[in-house]
Amino acid sequence: MKIAILGGDGFCGWPTTLHLSARGHDVVVVDNFSRRAIGEELGAESLTPIRSLAERRAAWEELTGRSVGFAGIDLARDYEAFLDLLVTERPDAVVHFAEQRAAPFSMKSPRHKRYTVDNNLNATHNVLAAVVESELDVHVVHLGTMGVYGYGTAGMRIPEGYLDVEVPGEGGGVAQQILYPSNPGSIYHMTKVLDQTLFAFYAKNDRLRITDLHQGIIWGTNTRETGLDERLVNRFDYDGDYGTVLNRFLMQAAVGHPLTVHGTGGQTRAFIHIQDMVRCVELALLHAPARGERVKIFNQMTETHRVRDLARLVAELTGAQVETVPNPRQESPENDLHVVHDAFLDLGLRPTTLSEGLLLEVEQTATRWAHRADLSRIPATSLWTRERRAGIPASRTGAAPVGA
Repeated sequence: MKIAILGGDGFCGWPTTLHLSARGHDVVVVDNFSRRAIGEELGAESLTPIRSLAERRAAWEELTGRSVGFAGIDLARDYEAFLDLLVTERPDAVVHFAEQRAAPFSMKSPRHKRYTVDNNLNATHNVLAAVVESELDVHVVHLGTMGVYGYGTAGMRIPEGYLDVEVPGEGGGVAQQILYPSNPGSIYHMTKVLDQTLFAFYAKNDRLRITDLHQGIIWGTNTRETGLDERLVNRFDYDGDYGTVLNRFLMQAAVGHPLTVHGTGGQTRAFIHIQDMVRCVELALLHAPARGERVKIFNQMTETHRVRDLARLVAELTGAQVETVPNPRQESPENDLHVVHDAFLDLGLRPTTLSEGLLLEVEQTATRWAHRADLSRIPATSLWTRERRAGIPASRTGAAPVGA
């Protein structure tokens, strides 16, 4: 296939680009380098020293003989440029990673909230509108989030996108199938919920072929392809805005910083290794919905864990100390999360588990590059409401520990 990877320079986009190229697909990256610009704004570089996209592409071609194309387009603003790319390149599919992906960043301030909404929704809608205007049969694969479901305790296994319901009627109950009720926990998650509605409309009205991947938290850094050469290395975010909980724990352990567990640590999250993520995207591309079908939704995750249990696991592996800190987020202190995720397993996915890969990740990434860490960037300081407090360990401030 010819595939356009939107946001192909990013944490998910870059390894996906190489994975699909290695499988023989013709790949073009579309990016405006907004993630790199955000890193400059935050003063937080990737722990791993990532090269420019030009260097990355040149290294890949040198190593494999396969070229990756590039188009510098801001999808939220340059509609005509993207439409022209579709008409010129005529891709079979686009993989849409081109959204601001961090919940804490989306909650930092009114400006960051507005940026996240403007960027994410305009990018998604421009992609869909351009596909319609191009009159091409392009399969749109979108990276969504498990966070559209919210993190409350549902009392049931969350289905893959759709929920069977019975609506009371005059002649008895009427069976229907609806999108599982959304319950976003941040502005970022809200934009992914609104993406769902856009997808449902365009699939119904314009018969677009769309797959939405409701993904868990990614752990790990490199895939087989990004591990071939240091010039191809993927980014590793550890800061309080972009560092996902497990990568943050790995970084904290590597530099002797307490593992910061927000609140009680009773929040249950879904996880997937980055190697499994790229394989899931490939499987989604190979099993596209037919034209006129509703949006195909996968729950893209492989296991669930409570945050405090993750901290305990990392502490046992590394000898790190665990410390509870205030939770900057507005969320339930405890929740259960039970998720149906059979579709990818049925298609042949063989997951990488935390127990198999965690220690290797500590050694190969967090410890190796620990000298590049800026410890001041580790705490989570973006607050969901004015009443919340930053997740800074008391041992670093002299304050009383949480719950003391």
